[in-house]
Amino acid sequence: MNCNDGPFLSLTPEQRLAVTRRTFLRRSGSGIGLAALGMLMNEGLNAAPAKGSPATGFPGFPNFTPKAKRIIYLFQSGAPSQMDLFDPKPELGERRGQDLPESIRKGQRLTTMTSGQKTFPVAPSLFKFGQHGQSGAWFSELMPHMAGIADDWCVIRSMNTEAINHDPAITFMQTGSQLAGRPSIGSWLGYGLGSQNKDLPAYVVLTSFGTGRRDDQPLYDRLWAAGFLPSKHQGVKFRNQGDPVLYLSNPPGMDRGIRRETLDELGALNRRRHALIGDPEIETRIAAYEMAFRMQSSVPELTDVSKESKHVLESYGPDVRKPGTYAANCLLARRLAERNVRFIQLFHMGWDHHFGLPKALRGQCADTDQPTAALIRDLKARGLLDDTLIVWGGEFGRTIYSQGTLTADDYGRDHHPRCFTMLLAGAGVRGGTTYGATDDYCYNIVENPVHVHDLNATVLHLLGVDHTKLTYRYQGRDFRLTDIHGELVKAVLA
Repeated sequence: MNCNDGPFLSLTPEQRLAVTRRTFLRRSGSGIGLAALGMLMNEGLNAAPAKGSPATGFPGFPNFTPKAKRIIYLFQSGAPSQMDLFDPKPELGERRGQDLPESIRKGQRLTTMTSGQKTFPVAPSLFKFGQHGQSGAWFSELMPHMAGIADDWCVIRSMNTEAINHDPAITFMQTGSQLAGRPSIGSWLGYGLGSQNKDLPAYVVLTSFGTGRRDDQPLYDRLWAAGFLPSKHQGVKFRNQGDPVLYLSNPPGMDRGIRRETLDELGALNRRRHALIGDPEIETRIAAYEMAFRMQSSVPELTDVSKESKHVLESYGPDVRKPGTYAANCLLARRLAERNVRFIQLFHMGWDHHFGLPKALRGQCADTDQPTAALIRDLKARGLLDDTLIVWGGEFGRTIYSQGTLTADDYGRDHHPRCFTMLLAGAGVRGGTTYGATDDYCYNIVENPVHVHDLNATVLHLLGVDHTKLTYRYQGRDFRLTDIHGELVKAVLA
């Protein structure tokens, strides 16, 4: 097949590699030589890296020396209220209950939750704010522990997105598209950069339920899926109840030696099939079986925190010994970072506060504030923060006006895509920085807007990836995480 042929160009990179390899070998005419060369090439393509050593990702990546070797993404699912946590507007106290001016709202589309309201009463935050650290960064009284490391944080107040409802918004944050089916950011990084530990997945997902609203928006496996990338790059979700990973134990009557022999036989059959048809998903299947075998040893050791010091455990808060809590997942994230897992993502549900926000927000902050700060301090104490990127935030912001009835001690807030706050810390980040600004109503951005594509471009940059070069051809088009958009936010880089 000519490499300039249209059908050839429509193939995935893996399929093109397989087709050209088979064509070359077939034309070489030597059966013995074909078999020997095939074995050598197969070993080169599939051999797992030694523990702690980098595996080869896609050729040419990283594009330049990275500041970060790994990322811990603390996703607060449901959308934290920025004006109650990080973006104070004290002057609004005098405008409490007044209708939000049309000159501010500017005809913004509304969700079905508030589209029927006749008024949009301004609801100033009930919580006090203070300045912290040498940087003087503002934090709510609900976040005393995160405020205690204010100079480690880069606070971006001018985030904005395109989606106004949860499902498309969280999908957009994770994949760069509001429509499901694209690869997640962790899958893109696994595809481009490969793995750094042969005994654990390159992309691990941890989930937890918030106390603020336990029946919050659900999470879907497609949020950490590989989309049209080879499925070996999808995230591996650790369960928040029971065994972290299913089926790691050997079935009754099968010891580790028998299982090893079984996998060897299955691997031989799969490799024969792959030699015939070149389907890259067969290689994925082989790799998945081998990873599961290695995880029989690596996961129990990973999740056993019995050797952690009392001081470390106490620093994460009282929930750290309860598997599946945000605190326990933060400690697990540090242990995964120690083992060079490339992309570690925590999803904490419970931030969707349409009603009863003051009470619910207290619960969410109690879940997350201390463990988040403890994670960063723990990483720093072990010298890991220098090459670990931390991202904290949700899918959009909340409205300054109250959804439903505004009372003296209660209010709710609707979805707000025009402005929200996210925080960065760690490798390559300019700590002690507050970037961007919103108007007096925390409704519109007035300085240095940062789009979701800009944030993702910056995250990739910190891991040594030029976001315009990390592409994958699918259905005749080159795709990337940032689509055709994205600008590097240089002001937040150290």
